[in-house]
Amino acid sequence: MSYSRHRSRAGAFACAGVLLASVTALFSLGGPAEAAVAAPSPSGQTHAAAGVDAAVQHPSKTRVTAAVLSLDGGSLKPVLNGEDAPYDTASIVKVDILATLLLQAQDAGRPLTARERALAEPMIRNSDNAATNALWREIGGAAGLKAANKRMGMTSTKGGPGPKWGLTQTTASDQIRLLLCVFGGAATSESNSPLNQDSQAYIRALMTRVASDQAWGVSAASGSDHALKNGWLQRTASGLWDVNSVGRVTVNGHRYLVAVLSDGSSSMNDGISVVERAARQAVAATTRT
Repeated sequence: MSYSRHRSRAGAFACAGVLLASVTALFSLGGPAEAAVAAPSPSGQTHAAAGVDAAVQHPSKTRVTAAVLSLDGGSLKPVLNGEDAPYDTASIVKVDILATLLLQAQDAGRPLTARERALAEPMIRNSDNAATNALWREIGGAAGLKAANKRMGMTSTKGGPGPKWGLTQTTASDQIRLLLCVFGGAATSESNSPLNQDSQAYIRALMTRVASDQAWGVSAASGSDHALKNGWLQRTASGLWDVNSVGRVTVNGHRYLVAVLSDGSSSMNDGISVVERAARQAVAATTRT
């Protein structure tokens, strides 16, 4: 639905408004076409948003919600800044898709196949949409996602219609629940997550090794120690942007799960600034409590 691969902040945003050819538009929507797993080259990165009018929105201003949970504390309830309302996931749903795939493999008593790993790695590290299309179909689309999310305690996430995984709706607190199943914390043991230790370690490893040009978002609240997944999407009807970032950050030796969701920005660059500012403010407020 969206491409979550971000070029350098210095000059690449000038190209962000260019639409790709129609076949790339199909990929970005989670459409039926399928191509090579390799992510598009940086010169080809944009956000093909054609066909998302089925869920058109016309926000009058930028909206943002941040949720933060300390992994070193005793609470399972995140600190929220903003209304915990539904947002489009764009490509942050790829973490949820991988968690679902891993749960299904666990249920079958098997590891991921070589093909599944060859799709999962570029899906997370490079935000490859063709790979996501294939894995979305493999997990059973929205129905498969729903079944896995129920096991992970996610109550406010609804898979996108048909092949449009990027139009999945979620809340910041639900994203914290997903991250808690991946990263654990002092208030919960890894055994409380339906994901086993190998599955958790696999997702963590990919989120800590995203492509260097995607190291923006919640990482703005952290030093070099972070794990994340970003997503963005421009809506065709309004021209406004959804920009999201989720992950784990470390500040002064303390670990935090952070989810920042936004929509209604006039440009991708503005959306990234909104997300990074919200992440810094939310984490700073949490560290003071």
